[in-house]
Amino acid sequence: MGIKNKYRKAAAFAASNSEKTLHKNLEFSATEQYKLLRTNLNFTLPADQKCAIVGVTSSMRGEGKSTTAINLSYVLAESGKRVLLIDGDLRIPSIAKKMNIKSSPGLTNLLMGYETQRFGDFKSSLLDNWYIMPSGELPPNPSELLGSRRMELALKTLAENFDYIIIDLPPVNLVSDALAISNFITGMVVVVRQDYTEKKELEQCFRQLSLSNVKVLGCVLNESKDGKGSYSKYKKYYKYYKSGDYYEDAGQK
Repeated sequence: MGIKNKYRKAAAFAASNSEKTLHKNLEFSATEQYKLLRTNLNFTLPADQKCAIVGVTSSMRGEGKSTTAINLSYVLAESGKRVLLIDGDLRIPSIAKKMNIKSSPGLTNLLMGYETQRFGDFKSSLLDNWYIMPSGELPPNPSELLGSRRMELALKTLAENFDYIIIDLPPVNLVSDALAISNFITGMVVVVRQDYTEKKELEQCFRQLSLSNVKVLGCVLNESKDGKGSYSKYKKYYKYYKSGDYYEDAGQK
């Protein structure tokens, strides 16, 4: 019951902020920080990898992971890369609503036999090389589905057609979905919302990622109040994670 209440509150928060989602509609400082995030991410990815598959998650709901996934995929496509954004939150998906598109067909339809050649169904109207795959119909077993052989094969097939695949995933501390898919992705980006994320929640998040041998590519500090933009501490958080002191900086401005 507690988990369901957290999801409902987070869904309401996301809906009220949907009109502010895409970076081109944000302030100049925010748009530049998304581009900086793109640059920093590329430094952490293997140079010889044909298609990087990046999961975006958080420790709690309401930290801005879906907005981050949307904008990261957008700025990657803006740079000329062929990019697919997947809504992998099969419990309370939000990307379709944020981007004002239909929620189906989507990921679950693909896993149940939807033809992967029909990429045109997911093509964004904003950029010719940006594709958005919503969640599709919600399944009764999202964690098992994300960690299934079907998911692994689907990602391998999709990777042949894109330069980047960005997957929005549920929070690590609430459900095991993000961990279930971890063996099929290049790495994970963790979103942290300033003055919202609790220290113990962030610590638990990284502990679970570590126990599951998930490669953390870096962290994104959302809603930073230091005047340098929402994503100015990406590299700083990556440094804290690598040193093992990641949680000590969570409350600083």
